Amino acid sequence: MSNSGAGAEVTEKLADKTRGSVEILTGQLADMWEALVSMVPGMLIALIVLILTWIISKFAIKITDQITKSASMRPSLRELIETLVRIAIWVIGLMIALTILMPGLTPASLIAGLGFGAVAIGFAFQDIFENFMAGILIMLREKMRIGDYIECEGTEGVVEHIALRETHIRKPNKELTIVPNSILFKNPVKILTDVEKRRHDVVCGVSYDTDLEEAREVILNAVKSADGVDVAEGIDVFACEFNSSSVDFNIRWWSGSKPRAMHESRDTVIRSVKRALDDAGIEIPFPYVTHTFKEPVPIAEKEES
Repeated sequence: MSNSGAGAEVTEKLADKTRGSVEILTGQLADMWEALVSMVPGMLIALIVLILTWIISKFAIKITDQITKSASMRPSLRELIETLVRIAIWVIGLMIALTILMPGLTPASLIAGLGFGAVAIGFAFQDIFENFMAGILIMLREKMRIGDYIECEGTEGVVEHIALRETHIRKPNKELTIVPNSILFKNPVKILTDVEKRRHDVVCGVSYDTDLEEAREVILNAVKSADGVDVAEGIDVFACEFNSSSVDFNIRWWSGSKPRAMHESRDTVIRSVKRALDDAGIEIPFPYVTHTFKEPVPIAEKEES
């Protein structure tokens, strides 16, 4: 009887502990449920705030787009302004929603937390933020617009798109190169199409027995008659060097700034100059080689048979 009584006592203690644990767990679940139910109104209000933020963001972007278009801004700058407006509206909307969900969270503490978080994220994603800031500065400056032909660090082509982190450049062979904005911001960028016209040059040599004044006049008239040459900007023909087999002229003229316009202009000028010099009987010499002997060189004669 004593053994059975002890067993019953142990069983009763275990049952009491189990009931106590169940009661504690039930109480915690009930508290959690009550807390969740009490948060439902706040969650609904926060959801409504987010929906309103989305609607306001859409309308704000449309209004911003109309304003920037009427101001005749560059596409890249318009995109930057629209992005900043969208980010500002969503940041404010998210701060209001978080404040509603967590009443103990004040805007000051939230801003302070975001500040410390931004510093940590900045160190972790330094390259990304560097390209981001470079993209903003590239969009703000007036030079390098979409459609410009540029050269930078061995990459050249037409600028197709400028994003906050990267720039898309289409090469002449239609290949697309995605360049991080930090490269374009840190390194020199040559913008070939900044203006509609740019100067081109080519070197042409004439033989040493040529009248240089006559040659210059022939070359000048030939360049003037070539298609695509802007005569109003002026044409220069300068004797520039005594070369090994020729006297060289540096020919400079103005034409279109795009690469194809440059190639077409050089083609017409070179063909026109070559034709004019041939018609005038002026030689464009190839390299001559002159052998000088210090002593007479005997010439062997054939013996008559």
